[in-house]
Amino acid sequence: MQSFTLVVYGSPDTQAASTAYNFAQALLKAGHQIYRLFFYQDGVFNACSFNTPPQDEENLPASWQTLIQEYDLDAVVCVASALKRGIVNDAEAERYDLAASNLRKGFEISGLGQLIDGVIQSDRVINFLP
Repeated sequence: MQSFTLVVYGSPDTQAASTAYNFAQALLKAGHQIYRLFFYQDGVFNACSFNTPPQDEENLPASWQTLIQEYDLDAVVCVASALKRGIVNDAEAERYDLAASNLRKGFEISGLGQLIDGVIQSDRVINFLP
């Protein structure tokens, strides 16, 4: 069994995000461990609760959320990327006096230190670029 950190750079409508999700499922089914999922740059849109894809398309953010909750995965959203793209949790919404938060349950906002920790603690780090 190996430990992985997956870094997702692509928004939910990219092949990068879809491939990362399918790869995460395959790892877990094969008995490997995902130490951390790190959503970076446009990848933070995978954590947005306001995403509503057309009915004939997969709701990838909801799929990520289900996977994260089912396997109790550590899913980190880069704070700088999130704020730049309007993704906020309750604390950030209050801090910036915003009307609402839009971070899906199961995801947490944190900094690049979490990515560095994932690199150190994992056997493998895989980046999914758009």
